[in-house]
Amino acid sequence: MDLFEKAKSYHERMFPGYHSSFLETDPEFIERFDNFAFDEVVNSDDLDDRTRMMAILATLLGCQGIDEFKAMLPAALNFGVTPVEAKEIVYQAVAYLGIGRVFPFLKATNEVLEARGVALPLAPQATTTTENRLEAGEQAQVDIFGEGMRGFSQSGPAESRHINKWLSDNCFGDYYTRKGLDYNQREMITFCFLAAQGGCEPQLTSHAAANLRIGNDKAFLIKIISQCLPFIGYPRSLNALRCVNEAAKSREDVQ
Repeated sequence: MDLFEKAKSYHERMFPGYHSSFLETDPEFIERFDNFAFDEVVNSDDLDDRTRMMAILATLLGCQGIDEFKAMLPAALNFGVTPVEAKEIVYQAVAYLGIGRVFPFLKATNEVLEARGVALPLAPQATTTTENRLEAGEQAQVDIFGEGMRGFSQSGPAESRHINKWLSDNCFGDYYTRKGLDYNQREMITFCFLAAQGGCEPQLTSHAAANLRIGNDKAFLIKIISQCLPFIGYPRSLNALRCVNEAAKSREDVQ
């Protein structure tokens, strides 16, 4: 088996002392996958390991890769992702994936953290109350998407206006206002949730535009797509790239 030194070195940094059973049962596959994912892809750009791992965790939530998530969470913690950051990624996923898909990941995260001696619950991160979450959530929408979101919670047809309100008070007021991650990190992981689950291209394009607006530029988003490609495959990665290009083109046309 011909594992490149850079791939072996990166794997050892992720999983110190770990010997995968796949090296015995599937050596040809592991040779090609590890050389690709942990050498060719990892060394294709200058994205830092911590950001890469946060994106991968969000991507694995999006594609429902629970077993790989259990494997990669310890690696993410080894690379500097904090327990608070890991939990915030999982919590925010509920708004984009639903609790039915996130529940196993919350359990897995708790198991990994407890096995590493992390005391739960973690320190509170909420900054809103039930009284101000709507106002704070709408302000977060304005901060991220622009003034066009002002009054969003009261917009739309009467029969579905409550959903716009929920987007403001729940999706943004309950999650985006929390400490632990900043707006740029939260928009980056949202981009990963949407790209990885597929079938959400209108929302993915919208959040690609939001990323661009707050400073996660096109080059950065392409790095995120590239680093997550081994975990979600080419079709969804190419769809994400198309959405980024569309968002960037629309932004250029407006400017």
